[in-house]
Amino acid sequence: MNYEDFHKEVKYRTSRSGGAGGQNVNKVSTKVELLFNIEASVVLTDRKKAIILEKLANRISQEGVLSLKCDETRSQLTNKEIVFQRFIHLIKTALTPVKKRRPTKPSKSSVRKRLDNKKKHSEKKSNRKFKGE
Repeated sequence: MNYEDFHKEVKYRTSRSGGAGGQNVNKVSTKVELLFNIEASVVLTDRKKAIILEKLANRISQEGVLSLKCDETRSQLTNKEIVFQRFIHLIKTALTPVKKRRPTKPSKSSVRKRLDNKKKHSEKKSNRKFKGE
């Protein structure tokens, strides 16, 4: 999948950002919000849409829009790049399949070592008991 295709489907909304920046903060909209409508996406297959909707359910609005915000820098362009990279990372991690856990047994030697240590510890403690005659 070519992640650069998402550039066409992503919408950006800008607003004034809080924090440091002096008078610049009151004039320039540097905060960037990335909006991605999952249902309307042409890049994603139906199966991938379902996976994303399930895994990122807590980040998706009622309308099916994924929203990410960034106001780290004082540059709108830099914030746009940062939020897009976060978006790509989020999509990639959501679409990577979870490895199935294969149950394993402890090796015979590890079981033997554990039991030997247990026996030694038990003997050490039993030797501490008061042996009155």
